[in-house]
Amino acid sequence: MISMQFLITAIVVVLAPGTGVLYTLALGLGQGARSAVWAALGCTLGILPHLAAATLGLAAVLHSSALLFQVVKTLGVLYLLYLAWQALRSGGALTISSQTKRQSALRIAQRGALINILNPKLSVFFLALLPPFLSGDPAHATSEMTLLGAVFMGLTFVVFLLYGYFAAQARQFVLGSETVVKWLNRGFAGIFAALAARLAIERA
Repeated sequence: MISMQFLITAIVVVLAPGTGVLYTLALGLGQGARSAVWAALGCTLGILPHLAAATLGLAAVLHSSALLFQVVKTLGVLYLLYLAWQALRSGGALTISSQTKRQSALRIAQRGALINILNPKLSVFFLALLPPFLSGDPAHATSEMTLLGAVFMGLTFVVFLLYGYFAAQARQFVLGSETVVKWLNRGFAGIFAALAARLAIERA
């Protein structure tokens, strides 16, 4: 059931830079490897509600309910704009600076989880991604979806760890140039804002 085709598809999807990757990179550059690990963990756990929704069929409800989709989407847009502000303002949670105070692991993980939880398109995405790789036996559909989802989450965590590790390794070089730090902060803020704008125009 866990075919090579599924693994390749999942890896390609996970490798594609998105909001979670951006968050993990920002934490790795701003606070080091430990913070990047917790960022990766939080982003991975944030996938869980969407996988559960896809497995239980709730994703179809979200997709068909314009009001519910709009509420979750609006919260997601506002949260991404908040992260953009956190990257831009002095002393913000995502600001890259040698003076940045290390945040608690729980806070970092919570913020990462919210990034994915507040993205309503993820539930619909998993509803489309996983079924083609099922055996076709209705009696085992739920268990197979659960297994495929667990593998996807595992791949997500590993790939995000790699992103965070390389960001943490680059941290010492980045902090050596105030100009680079300034433009990185602006860049992260701009990308978060752009992702918020893209989510804002998404339709159910």
